[in-house]
Amino acid sequence: MAESADMEQLLVSFKKFAVHGDTKATGKELNGKNWAKLCKDSKIIDGKNVTSTDVDIVFSKVKQKTSRVITYEEFQKALEELAPKRFKGQSKEEAVQSIFKLVEGKEPTNVGVTKVAKTGAVDRLTDSSKYTGSHKERFDETGRGKGREGREELVENTGYVGAYKNAGTYDAKVKSEKE
Repeated sequence: MAESADMEQLLVSFKKFAVHGDTKATGKELNGKNWAKLCKDSKIIDGKNVTSTDVDIVFSKVKQKTSRVITYEEFQKALEELAPKRFKGQSKEEAVQSIFKLVEGKEPTNVGVTKVAKTGAVDRLTDSSKYTGSHKERFDETGRGKGREGREELVENTGYVGAYKNAGTYDAKVKSEKE
């Protein structure tokens, strides 16, 4: 029973890495870039026994000749290929179990992703409450942008000139004269 739960965790990790960074991915196939990321994030690549080159070679070895991705079965084969290299002192079965344990439950990390800078100058430049003139019109009271309404001068097709004070009184005036 424990084995099937472990395999379930392995499949979950495979799917999470398969869809990472690709909006059209189904989660059934893993590309080479995400395979390398999986190996790096789950510490299969240790820099001594297993390098990124080893990972790329194993990926090329297990995938179909014409394919650019690997399936879950090929993914398991790839891990089995890397296991003896990563865990040198263990038997093949122990090494495979150890490498599966490294991958189980892992998710893609976002280390090194650019953060929003909030230094003094940037903070002042992005504070919409300090905007003046026509730029001020592009934001509401809360500082959120108005979108298209803030960028374009929307025309009202009422038939009156823009700042005419008695707009909308013509119909009332004509009706009162007819009576």
